Amino acid sequence: MQKITYISAIIFVGLVVDANSVAHAADPWRLQEAIKLPSWLSLSGSFRIRYESLDSQFRVGRDGGDQILLMRTTAKAEIHHGPLTFGAELQDSRAARGDSETPFTTGLVNPLELLQAYLQWQTTDLVAPGATSKLRAGRITLDVGSRRFVARNRFRNTINAFTGIDWQWQSSAGRKLHAFYTLPVDRHPSDPAALRDNDVEFDKEDGDIRFWGLYVSEPLSGDNNFEFFYFGLDEDDSSDRATRNRELSTFGARLYREGRPSAFDYEFESTIQFGESHASTSAFDISNLVHFAHFQHAELGYTFQQRMSPRLVVQYDYASGDDSPLDGGNERFDTLFGARRFDFGPTSIFGPFARANLATPGIRLQLKPQVRITSFIAYRAYWLASNKDAWTTSRARDSSGITSSFIGHQVEARLRWNVVPKNIRLEFGFAHLFAGEFIEDAPNSNEQGDSTHLYSQIALTF
Repeated sequence: MQKITYISAIIFVGLVVDANSVAHAADPWRLQEAIKLPSWLSLSGSFRIRYESLDSQFRVGRDGGDQILLMRTTAKAEIHHGPLTFGAELQDSRAARGDSETPFTTGLVNPLELLQAYLQWQTTDLVAPGATSKLRAGRITLDVGSRRFVARNRFRNTINAFTGIDWQWQSSAGRKLHAFYTLPVDRHPSDPAALRDNDVEFDKEDGDIRFWGLYVSEPLSGDNNFEFFYFGLDEDDSSDRATRNRELSTFGARLYREGRPSAFDYEFESTIQFGESHASTSAFDISNLVHFAHFQHAELGYTFQQRMSPRLVVQYDYASGDDSPLDGGNERFDTLFGARRFDFGPTSIFGPFARANLATPGIRLQLKPQVRITSFIAYRAYWLASNKDAWTTSRARDSSGITSSFIGHQVEARLRWNVVPKNIRLEFGFAHLFAGEFIEDAPNSNEQGDSTHLYSQIALTF
């Protein structure tokens, strides 16, 4: 079962050894060009290896001292014939080693899996002159809008996949339309022992869980952009797993302007969510709770035309929490299939914060010391949006609401070095969570105090 790991290591060594010559090339090194494939066939791939450590543990029932070495390899092939393309992508996500107490999850391990397999039809001038249109059917990955609700995971070691149909259209003026209807793919294995052994068990979609959406993007004057989106989720218990039987509709809008020198940029995203859900995944939970929740994101930044191109950003996120465990309603926001690393810090074995029952202001300073080096340092303070609801990622909770809602302060820093641009990237990250009153005093808290997460990784693209 370690053959994929060995192949990845060989590719890694080969690319690093050749880094000197590649670094001086006009274009990045690509496997496609190196082996001179015919124009109707394209190949690409990536390899990433990352070491992580977490000293104290904020999750209920855990002791901390976690360490893990993660590897993710992807290989993608496409066959082109006129407007048709058949594509397939393999993903091999595994943990080579880990501390004996570090839990292995499907967010870390998914060995030798068919991540994508699709048939794509692409055309131009559909509906409007100069427009491009792309229709995919099969197993696919998705990135939509801000990626807060649907995303192809980048930091996490495994990647969300969906089986269904996906249509993307873009006009010559930049107007976009994206619609999809899918069955989310359930990652396997899920048994802790099988995950620790990197056992291969093929993923499969579940017909009892359906996810669909519509996304519209409209460029405005002055580099401003407006987006509107709707996502629907309908799930029921199946023979393979119990669910919270969510029937959710999520509507939202986003207004933003990207950063540029000597100018302000901003992003405002507002979302409401309603429907029905159960309080837990228990098969004995038959109560249908009325679900009504919301999420708000706001940030304002400014890029200075100075050395290192400093960009200063102030941020605020609010994700509603459940007002009471006994009132027959559920006000806790559900982030669906989104990514969260870019807002709240590293996930993987860390990831203390998600878009549920959270209120958090923050400030971030981004710097570019050299052409190939980027970095940032960030600070955020975290409160529970509802005192009676859980800190969802830790499962700590005081249903009485007596404990203070202040979770703590988090300081984070990251450094990226593009050793060979678009080929080899080194990355180092640090995050420290200073424990607040809720961590210290919640009835079921671990009471382990501050937590520190460190990671280093190298990523190769070929």
